[in-house]
Amino acid sequence: MTFNDIFKSSFIEKVSSFSPLNMVIALGLSFILGLFIFYVYKKTFNGVMYSASFGVSLMAMTLITTLIILAVTSNIILSLGMVGALSIVRFRSAIKEPMDIAFLFWSISAGIVTGAGLIPLSVFGSVFIGIIMIVFVNKKSSDNPYILVVNCANDKSEELVTDMVDKNVRKYLVKSKAVSATGIELTMEVRLKDMTTQFVNSVSQLEGVSNAVLVSYNGEYMS
Repeated sequence: MTFNDIFKSSFIEKVSSFSPLNMVIALGLSFILGLFIFYVYKKTFNGVMYSASFGVSLMAMTLITTLIILAVTSNIILSLGMVGALSIVRFRSAIKEPMDIAFLFWSISAGIVTGAGLIPLSVFGSVFIGIIMIVFVNKKSSDNPYILVVNCANDKSEELVTDMVDKNVRKYLVKSKAVSATGIELTMEVRLKDMTTQFVNSVSQLEGVSNAVLVSYNGEYMS
């Protein structure tokens, strides 16, 4: 063993063997892809409360995943240790929108593919996914279902409501009917004509009708 071997550091050897150019290219491309994913998320968001922090986290997740893959691919021993370290990580944040899961997987996948050096796959794959997201998520449907809740006094007013609904909507279906001492509550799924809701005003003015409410319907109803 020589004097130089005593002061030789394996850490310094790893630093000298790593390519800064590869790191700059991979992280720069991941940053661009993360911004693209953030942009698509912002354009396709259809919820009520938009979270800018979640969009930024998508971009950060792409960068972090790329950084991890760069480290893992440079050392097989480090890759085994990284798997053990990541196995203890637990995510407790609740996912409120189903589409958020798709964006999370998209960010992670883009980071993995970019860190592995498959640049054409990461670029063209992300562009293709982004186009699909924008086209299909933002597609406006002209056949949105609604739920109509009407409080009737008796059977006669119920027949009047049914006739009025049948004449003014394209299609309807009775989801539930609750009868009590105070009257009858009808819950209907309706498909509007030309997306107009003016017929609800006429329903509320029928004899024996005390209340009429039209609400948006997401396709899941429990009576």
